[in-house]
Amino acid sequence: MMPQLSSAVPITPNDACLEDARRRSVTYHPSVWGSHFLKYTSHVTEISVAENEELESQKATVRNLLMSQIQDDSLSPHKKLQLIDAIQRLGVAYHFEIEIENSLRYIYETYEYDGEDNINNNDLHFVALRFRLLRQQGYFVPCDVFNKCMDGDGNLKESIANNIEAILSLYEAAHLGIDGEDILDKAISFCTSFLESYLVDQNNNCIYLAKQVSEALNIPIHKSVIRLGARKFISIYQENESHDKTLLHFAKLDFNIIQKLHQKEVGDLTRYVIQLACRCNNKLIINTLCMYSVI
Repeated sequence: MMPQLSSAVPITPNDACLEDARRRSVTYHPSVWGSHFLKYTSHVTEISVAENEELESQKATVRNLLMSQIQDDSLSPHKKLQLIDAIQRLGVAYHFEIEIENSLRYIYETYEYDGEDNINNNDLHFVALRFRLLRQQGYFVPCDVFNKCMDGDGNLKESIANNIEAILSLYEAAHLGIDGEDILDKAISFCTSFLESYLVDQNNNCIYLAKQVSEALNIPIHKSVIRLGARKFISIYQENESHDKTLLHFAKLDFNIIQKLHQKEVGDLTRYVIQLACRCNNKLIINTLCMYSVI
């Protein structure tokens, strides 16, 4: 006698269970944006040939600037790191990934982190900036490099506590700490206190530094979204009297072109869901906005 084969589909004992198992329809509320994104027409989002040519020209200029500094052995590593940091925070590092990787690898392999005789190791701003950039790039730098900046009680040395730029750099670096690095946990705590006091002090005259401190306390670099952080840092960077005009111009041009691309895509998406009369249009647009962060 042949064995009976069981059905792959479970048999429901009664019609009531079948009724409950049916998918229920859901009525979504209308899009909160309405037709807002329809204004992003091809005329508005068009990227001209002149814009693309200028972007490529400016990119070549910035690349030459970056390469010249990397290859200049007479230039201090601090200057090289400052340029890389500015490029990353302005949101244009994706154009120079190979150059930045090569430069940071060279710095990682060349400079000692425990050399007491290296004067750069006594510069907290430099040590913290190097620590942050290398850890962001995936290189492990021990947190012991900050020991020489602390006193016997585990607090910042008094000579360093008056250097707000160094404290800000340490604050940003400390957010790349890992479990067990207590010195970095302490650094975040007392750096936050110092920086908050700096903002309360009405006698600080450096607008550029004050804006940096305010933004860092709100969202540290390590926790910020690249495009959103770039938009904010562009405004801060241009307040710096020593900013590089070519780099700033390139960052603004690149941001505007990328913004046009995002606007075009979200406009096309809106038209797509309207044509399909899609009930889930809100979810599609929300997902797109979350990916872009800045439209």
